[in-house]
Amino acid sequence: MVRTFHHRDFPAERLAVEREETVSVVVPTRNCAATIGPIASTLARLVDEGVVDQVLIVDADSPDGTAQVAARAGVTVVSEHALLPEFGRVRGKGDAMWRALSACTGDVVLYLDGDSGGFGAHFVTGTLGPLLLEPRVAFVKGFFRRPFHADGKLVPNGGGRVTELTARPLLRRFWPELAALHQPLAGEMAARRELLCRLPFSTGYAVETAMLLDIHREVGLRSLAQVDLEERHNDHKSLPDLAPMADEVLAAVTIRLVREGRLAADDVQPPLERPPMADVLAAAA
Repeated sequence: MVRTFHHRDFPAERLAVEREETVSVVVPTRNCAATIGPIASTLARLVDEGVVDQVLIVDADSPDGTAQVAARAGVTVVSEHALLPEFGRVRGKGDAMWRALSACTGDVVLYLDGDSGGFGAHFVTGTLGPLLLEPRVAFVKGFFRRPFHADGKLVPNGGGRVTELTARPLLRRFWPELAALHQPLAGEMAARRELLCRLPFSTGYAVETAMLLDIHREVGLRSLAQVDLEERHNDHKSLPDLAPMADEVLAAVTIRLVREGRLAADDVQPPLERPPMADVLAAAA
């Protein structure tokens, strides 16, 4: 059973006093000018309060001015293209997250999405809390309700269609021990940098699925945890916009089934993955 917590268990003042590890926060962004301001301001305040040590907004050179909005809040902004340029063009969200590891200085790395409306400090403190303060926790995922507006009405629970129609059915079928995870595709997740550096990274939108399965293989179910973050607001995408994400999730799952010997490799096209960061840094040294 995956250990489950609530964000209220981990207020900012508790983390600031009790934590013993340093923390880097990474926010990959692409055209998030409408939402990144409050997120960046909250993260800057948490640095001042001693909850986190480093904030990196990793932007895809967004034409909407995302980088400028974040920089005005006083956090560090870096172009994803400036990180490890020897690996060529950046291939998506997962690639940006992987490259960010090369610039992280914290013992623990927290990833957050940059397109969340109604962002609060509990997204940070709740996701970090079990990793920093609970024994034997190696990886934490956030979970939440996903309300959205349809035909002028608020639907309290109906977002996350790729989660419910692709990711969770695949987990139930092939990794039933992970079926209790409410939001396997949540962008709010934290792990120790040393562990993340041992993993290959999917380059696109399958990064959350790939990371979950690889960490589960590395550390086992008892070291996973999830935290109730209550509610998260995102734009509601059309089905054609979601289809490529579902395809990438399926690809990440199938390649891992091949690696485990549970699926023949003949007809599987492997997705592009970046090598473990530990190997890259060792080669550079």
